[in-house]
Amino acid sequence: MTSLVDFPITQKWPAQHPERIQLYSLPTPNGVKVSIMLEETGLPYEPHLVRFDTNDQMSPEFLSLNPNNKIPAIIDPNGPNGQPLPLFESGAILLYLADKSGQFVPADPAQRYEAIQWLMFQMGGVGPMFGQVGFFNKFAGKDYEDKRPRDRYVAEAKRLLAVLDKHLAGRDWISGNEYSIADIATFPWIRNLVGFYEARDLVGFDDFANVKRVLDVFLARPAVQRGLEIPKRV
Repeated sequence: MTSLVDFPITQKWPAQHPERIQLYSLPTPNGVKVSIMLEETGLPYEPHLVRFDTNDQMSPEFLSLNPNNKIPAIIDPNGPNGQPLPLFESGAILLYLADKSGQFVPADPAQRYEAIQWLMFQMGGVGPMFGQVGFFNKFAGKDYEDKRPRDRYVAEAKRLLAVLDKHLAGRDWISGNEYSIADIATFPWIRNLVGFYEARDLVGFDDFANVKRVLDVFLARPAVQRGLEIPKRV
């Protein structure tokens, strides 16, 4: 495909600014990773709301971009070699935007891979485990009489928080003193765990002083505050 209009998704979500990165998302922990990154980098983009209440993510147009029917997804009309680049999976999108902008991933190879390893820590551990805590604490799972599934995920969430808390001792950010894609990926999930998922006391969040300290600094960033509300819910 050589232009934005060649992508079927643009039939459902027409681009008003076809020269900009097109973001198809919802302000969930995974979704806001990318909107925060875009706000932080200053890359021009156009957000489109993918509504779960109307099953937008299951529409043929959305599935043409992400066959895994998950948000977020993007199309960069000015991708590598000047060709449009479609991407899904929030971690891959963060890496792409970091490379495109030259921001929020260290240039030094060793430090770069340190940031990437913590990005994978979020993708493989924090996101899936915290999501399960949310299911069993706030959503349908809370009605299960057997609390062993909930307790299993709570224990794993505590373990992950402890790993991160120990790592953050004496550090400004996850990758040291540089704010990076590791932070942009991780802290929206921590915010969701203690806020929307209502699991603050359940996981003993206030025992993790370093995580709490860095979360507060993260949430004070203006680009984070903007990105948490994008795309606007209607």
